[in-house]
Amino acid sequence: MSRRTALTLASALALGAGLAVLPTQAQAATVVVDTSAELSSALSSATAGTVIQVRGGTYYPTATLQSTANGTSSSRVHLQPYGSETVKIDGSNLPDGDWIFKLTADYWTVSGITFQNSPDSAVVCQSCTGTVWSNIKTINGGDSGFTLTGDATVNNTVRNIDSYGHYDAATHGENADGIAVKFGSGTGNLITGARLYNNSDDGIDFWSFSSPVTVEHTWAFGNGRNRWGDSAFAGDGNGYKLGGDGEVVAHVVNNSAAWDNAGNGFTENSNTGAIVINRTTAYANGNRGYYFATGAARLGKNLAVSNGGGSVSKGSSVVSAGNNWDSGIATPSFVSTNASTTYNARQSDGSLPATTFLTTGSTTIGATMN
Repeated sequence: MSRRTALTLASALALGAGLAVLPTQAQAATVVVDTSAELSSALSSATAGTVIQVRGGTYYPTATLQSTANGTSSSRVHLQPYGSETVKIDGSNLPDGDWIFKLTADYWTVSGITFQNSPDSAVVCQSCTGTVWSNIKTINGGDSGFTLTGDATVNNTVRNIDSYGHYDAATHGENADGIAVKFGSGTGNLITGARLYNNSDDGIDFWSFSSPVTVEHTWAFGNGRNRWGDSAFAGDGNGYKLGGDGEVVAHVVNNSAAWDNAGNGFTENSNTGAIVINRTTAYANGNRGYYFATGAARLGKNLAVSNGGGSVSKGSSVVSAGNNWDSGIATPSFVSTNASTTYNARQSDGSLPATTFLTTGSTTIGATMN
């Protein structure tokens, strides 16, 4: 019998006969797959309530895996490993310019899978509503690791993602971000618990996205460093690039940190909206810790230390209060400036690794680093 299974007798019999049959929504729609072809079929044929479980191993699809199959708010589609097995989907055999996984659908939960070595972007969710991306990794791709894009991009959550090592050779590192929320609109999108590092361009990039996005408990570090020996390297290297293309959007970043990025830790990037940056830390970035020179940002309780271009550049419309560059606000000492523990494995619940790096014990200023 094939290693694919379903929780109905009819589907089990069909699978035992070697038929690529998926359960209907009326059946208990759990499917176990163990080849790239089976995975592709399960994704495209899913219905509301389908649970796709992928057996452990490394998969090498030869075409972009994709689906337009919608779940519902009460009957989601799930894509996840089988039990505690380790699943990697590797783009090494894809044609140049292909993505590993493209989802144009609503109410999916994708968890526990690594997407690596994509020729282009690793994962793209286009005009999605209500998707949840939990404890996934996107590694060493040819453009941004994880992307939300398109109009009607609404109420999506990216939780506990690791996205690193991305580099777009054709444009000399100018475009490959850890997470890109670009070229679209839609409210209610949340990034939380992300670790975005060593990408050729930015940690996070919100270029030409016209609706507010919230970021919290996220680390962006080591972005924009030329790790690829590119003599024409063009990566920007901002930790958090919160706009571009003339937006007026009030993105929100809470309790997050940026360090060792080649550019700015946090920047409006020509977004003139009332961006809110609250209880964050910028440390040892190549340019400024915070660059908000033209917009109407609200900067509160932030901590900037040892940034190459200074702590902050802020225009006359910026509201700044409780930050360590404001009058009367002391700069607390860090418990540690050794970042080695930030690379450790995540905690058992998927949250960021425990660390004393950049912690201060303060309850009033800077990121808590958790």
